[in-house]
Amino acid sequence: MDIYDKINELYDKRRQIELGGGDERIEKQHEKGKLTARERIELLLDKGTFVELNPFVTHRTRDFGMDSQVGPGDGVVTGYGKINGKPIYLFSQDFTVFGGALGEMHAMKIANVMDLAAKNGAPFIGLNDSGGARIQERVVSLDGYGEIFYRNAIYSGVIPQISVILGPCAGGAVYSPAITDFVFMTDKTSQMFITGPKVIETVTGEKISSEALGGSKVHNGISGNAHFRGEDEKTVLQSVRQLLSYLPQNNEEKPPRIPYDETDDYRPDLADVVPYEGIRPYDIRRVVEQVVDEDSFMEVQPEFAKNIVIGLARIKGETVGLVCNQPRVMAGGLDIDSSDKGARFIRFCDAFNIPIITFEDVSGFFPGVKQEHGGIIRHGAKILYAYSEATVPKMTVILRKAFGGAYVALNSKSIGADVVFAWPNAEIAVMGPEGAANIIFARDIANSDDPEATRAEKIEEYREKFANPYVAASHGMVDDVIDPRETRVKLIQALDMMRNKKETRPKKKHGNIPL
Repeated sequence: MDIYDKINELYDKRRQIELGGGDERIEKQHEKGKLTARERIELLLDKGTFVELNPFVTHRTRDFGMDSQVGPGDGVVTGYGKINGKPIYLFSQDFTVFGGALGEMHAMKIANVMDLAAKNGAPFIGLNDSGGARIQERVVSLDGYGEIFYRNAIYSGVIPQISVILGPCAGGAVYSPAITDFVFMTDKTSQMFITGPKVIETVTGEKISSEALGGSKVHNGISGNAHFRGEDEKTVLQSVRQLLSYLPQNNEEKPPRIPYDETDDYRPDLADVVPYEGIRPYDIRRVVEQVVDEDSFMEVQPEFAKNIVIGLARIKGETVGLVCNQPRVMAGGLDIDSSDKGARFIRFCDAFNIPIITFEDVSGFFPGVKQEHGGIIRHGAKILYAYSEATVPKMTVILRKAFGGAYVALNSKSIGADVVFAWPNAEIAVMGPEGAANIIFARDIANSDDPEATRAEKIEEYREKFANPYVAASHGMVDDVIDPRETRVKLIQALDMMRNKKETRPKKKHGNIPL
């Protein structure tokens, strides 16, 4: 035997590992509409850039017949590569080996690559497809989850972390995605839940399918646990690549800027997008499309809490985060879910140096017993807290309504906005003119010969005297009242002006956000 025999032996071992659970299990994976761990990596990364780490790791369990089972790579492929030419680190669970179940060495591999991502300041991506904890390894497998959760938490806000759910993700396994910045899911083939349908039926008597309990539509539209979904794995992995194109590598870098040549930033159509009458609905996305670079808006959580629209976009090639009231849903009012959705996105943008632009058209915090008993005070405070602690450039454009506490909470000057613009038709007040007139002029209306006519007159009087943007501007709460058609121009100027913004906060361990 010589060195070449040993080299051949090396390649034979590698081929065996790359086969995972073998041809039969790979075929079953494909029959379910799922790709293998390595096929996913190939689709996600730039071609030819993947470098595998720890391929020869195997489990150390000898109980329950495990001593006779090898399990190539211990059910997970880890390593690094490039997306859009930039380094990333990742793991991809292999469902063909032990059902992708997590054991001691499986977790060790993931923890190792997470540490490398943090040390090198690069995004970390987890491709999840696992039956959960490996029961044969008992409490050791649970300890492995703890190692991963700890790193998710410690590296949060240091490097972008993305979870992609491509199969089952059950029990303790779901807490890792919950801590990461963004969660992607595939339709029909991915699920997340703490307790599965069988356990729920046993304990509560409720009967439900895996898909109805924790499928992609549930978590994107109802629970808000996921941010994106796609019809198949190829679509989802392409969306991950798209998302990363907006993000910096780590918290010490600024987001990437791409060349943008368009010179005419005047947008004549903006004057007609927003109806003049405050009660008429419209789609805020039409405003966004007019202001940001063409086809650059990537909406986040489009199916959850639809009364607020959030997402990433570019203005003159520069990444910005958008937080926008959506008047076509609940009159754009803020409720529990939209406050949570907005606050978490604001904190993400602040962590990774992404300027925040707020398009405001808010009727107030949504009223009702359900909201009050559900904790709207606590949840609403989250969005106020998130804006207040953010130190990135923060701009607000008041398009139409800005009433009550919601006006204050949505990046007003008093909680740290750098620049606030208002359109000339904006109404900024403690409450809407209709409600205010009923209170302030109650006696005049009651004593009038024609109460309805007097009421209409007083509403208009209040609107003209107190709710117009020039009142707020006279007190410095609005920096400028602008022509709607110049909104993009003004935002470009503001972004350029704040390119080198530096702002500090009092020294502390951390704040205590109202969770």
